[in-house]
Amino acid sequence: MKLLIANGRLIDPANGIDGIKNIAIADGKVLAVEDAGKAIENFTPDRTIDALGLVVSPGFVDLSARLREPGYEHKATLASEMQAAMQGGVTSLVCPPDTDPVLDEPGLVEMLKYRAAALNQAHVYPLGALTVGLKGQALTEMAELTDAGCIGFSQANEPIIDTEVLLRALQYANSFNYSTWLQPEDPYLSKKGMAHSGPVAARLGLSGISYIAETIRLHTIFELIRVTGARIHLGRLSSAEGIELVRQAKKDGLPVTCDVGIHHIHLTEDDIDFFDTNARMTPPLRSRADRLAITEGLLDGTIDAICSDHTPVDDDEKLLPFGEATPGATGLELLLSLTLKWGQSLENDPSNLSKAIAKITSDPAGILGKNCGKLSVGDKADICVFDPSESWTVEASKLASQGKHTPFLGREIPGRVRLTIVEGKVTFER
Repeated sequence: MKLLIANGRLIDPANGIDGIKNIAIADGKVLAVEDAGKAIENFTPDRTIDALGLVVSPGFVDLSARLREPGYEHKATLASEMQAAMQGGVTSLVCPPDTDPVLDEPGLVEMLKYRAAALNQAHVYPLGALTVGLKGQALTEMAELTDAGCIGFSQANEPIIDTEVLLRALQYANSFNYSTWLQPEDPYLSKKGMAHSGPVAARLGLSGISYIAETIRLHTIFELIRVTGARIHLGRLSSAEGIELVRQAKKDGLPVTCDVGIHHIHLTEDDIDFFDTNARMTPPLRSRADRLAITEGLLDGTIDAICSDHTPVDDDEKLLPFGEATPGATGLELLLSLTLKWGQSLENDPSNLSKAIAKITSDPAGILGKNCGKLSVGDKADICVFDPSESWTVEASKLASQGKHTPFLGREIPGRVRLTIVEGKVTFER
């Protein structure tokens, strides 16, 4: 089908575009991008979409979204979470390997990609397990997993306690130019913790996780990078001290990128309130000073991208005492709105919207190393059309995700996805 998206405000940070444009789509690709009112030669659309008053952007790229299949279908299914991605305008996503069974065999990766492709919705990029069973001992067959479709290797939230194993893993990954995705958290300093080590945890009687759980692990990772030269992506930074270490590492020329979870941009330890299990996350929500440091890191480029950290959890694992509840929250459908909310919180600057959109399009696409997150002529037509002025209230019944738990339930947030297009096909329309 030939589509014409007319009169929309195209924001394409990768190409430096922010203006009223028409976009012609044919054969699943961007055929032309022209100023509104200018005819596109030799093009007769089958459908014209009037985007007047709306923003048109590349489909969003999410660097951490758990789809829960295989093995955890009681928490979510591939079908439910892919529909959530469409409702959130997310057209490319990375899924961690902590499924059941773990993504440590090529056949499992191929099955996941086949099932995702059959749904004909978001592009799914699996991370392979760095060690067999995520047990932190024997290395996986990284070459075979790469051939099966893995874009990198990760331990998800499972640590490699033996530093020698991590050293060998990074040496091997570097030899074949594989990227390694690590969560910087010391397992001994965090294993008994439930919340950020601070006044809120003390008042509520919760065992704390200090920021040094993040910084000590970062020091180890950076020293290993210096020895091996391995490319590392750090997932979901949370502390001011950790962000400063990454800032210095980048100044030193280390091949490091990082992201932050969307919840940590807005929430702090105070949002635990009276033991709200929806606010129990990994890493924990930290202090106001940490939240301010996250914004500073996003603005100066220390933090490369924003991810949803989508982790659907069912009622049986959330409706428990705080210390027993499973960490995690749904995020795919909130990624756009919470990113816009962050952009609106900055000083009034017309470029803020473009800066915010870059953190969920072109910037994560650069980390992923895939041709997505931009709308150049000839690129796949992965597009989100949204209304930045429309607000909506987060309600469990409105979420497509099978995971209904989020600390933003009942809150009004800006930005509503009107249309999602994947490779030229309308996959969601409101």
